[in-house]
Amino acid sequence: MQRRTVLRGLASTVVAAPFVGSARRSDAATQAYPFRPIRWIVPWPPGGGADLMARMVNARAGEILGQPLVIDNRGGAAGNIGTAIGATAAADGYAITFGYSGTLSINPFVYPELNWKQSDFEPVIFLTQVPLTLLVNTSLGVTSVREFIQLARTRQLTYSSSGPGSINHLAGVLFAEMTGADLLHVPYRGGGPAMTAILGGQVDALFVVPVVAAPQLKGTKLRVIGVTSSKRSNVLPGIPTIAEAGVPGYQVSSWNGVMVPAGAPAPIIDRLNTAFNESMKDDAVHRHLVEAGYEIEGGEPARFSRWIDSERAKWGPIVKKANIRPE
Repeated sequence: MQRRTVLRGLASTVVAAPFVGSARRSDAATQAYPFRPIRWIVPWPPGGGADLMARMVNARAGEILGQPLVIDNRGGAAGNIGTAIGATAAADGYAITFGYSGTLSINPFVYPELNWKQSDFEPVIFLTQVPLTLLVNTSLGVTSVREFIQLARTRQLTYSSSGPGSINHLAGVLFAEMTGADLLHVPYRGGGPAMTAILGGQVDALFVVPVVAAPQLKGTKLRVIGVTSSKRSNVLPGIPTIAEAGVPGYQVSSWNGVMVPAGAPAPIIDRLNTAFNESMKDDAVHRHLVEAGYEIEGGEPARFSRWIDSERAKWGPIVKKANIRPE
């Protein structure tokens, strides 16, 4: 009996040994993180707003981490392709994903069969948000948000967007719902064509970020009449918010953050969170973000999680009511 007991004890020790060794290696890898470059999946093409935003912070964050953040642009399907790639990556901290407002808070309601879900990710940090501005064609003859609303209550006006379900599409849907304006959505394939349409007089209005709108102040074809944030933009301080111009409670922003696959070790998430927070506090990075019109957020991972939940609760009913579907 004693011999059998000893043998059973030896057997259990032999079986457990590989798992103990594996756990120790895993702990060591976590403590040494990162010891190789980190892949940052950006679900949008090079040169777009998401790509430019990521590149504003990635170099300094990489310096803080001691390893480079290598941006991997995986555009397509309104951000769904790259996001799905990020969702299925190894949860070891060497693949992080750029989380974007439209992808996380709007796409789940627009696309009925996504091949990823929010629970596939753990939030790392809420990076920034940026408001939109309401651009109108000067041929309309309106100079304020109030005048625009009054005109849109007497006849139908058109506005362009970068596509169905985009944030500048939803900004118009919410505006019409809150004001009673009669706005017809005219979708285009991207922000460039949407801007070309309003410049060419094919549409009457467009919701677009301040850095794109600002140069139009020098021209004669377009006029900026409002900002969609709760406070004025530092890029266009002379332009009133739509809320203060007569639509109380109206607020729309494009926002972003960083996520890792679900199951990533907490120490790795904390390490990434610290690096991005410190990166955005860097004088040069901070200045570039502010000059581009971004409002810097930061904070702990849970803050980003709460923000995503609140935005989903906001946009879900609006998408369903408007019956928005992809092209």
